[in-house]
Amino acid sequence: MPTIRLYEREGLILPFRKPSGHRLFSDSDLERIRCLRRTMNEKKISMAGIRTILSMIPCWSLMGCPPEARASCAAVTTTGSPCWTIEAKPWQCATAECRGCIVYQHVSDCAPLKRAIANLTLAHRSPTPNRTP
Repeated sequence: MPTIRLYEREGLILPFRKPSGHRLFSDSDLERIRCLRRTMNEKKISMAGIRTILSMIPCWSLMGCPPEARASCAAVTTTGSPCWTIEAKPWQCATAECRGCIVYQHVSDCAPLKRAIANLTLAHRSPTPNRTP
């Protein structure tokens, strides 16, 4: 249990909390915890390293943030922490529950992060017009 509290304090997991304060873990949460343990134990990546990697997820692209919102968004302008740990949420995330956000949910399956980021980016990228040479 101390490890799970540490993961939560470090912003690596966002368990659901009942009004009583007790945590409830979904299957996705449990898979994320297993993924974190494997990554730290087998790949020897520290929690700070994992946070930095997660901070590279292009949440502004996935959420469709306009350029003016990106300019002042801490998730864009800082590194070292994933967007769901940012205190001052941008306008479109201010009222959203981070646990339910596509950015948080789609990196919980322990797929290689590079592939997960690429898939998320491609899935939400608007089509580019065909260019003639």
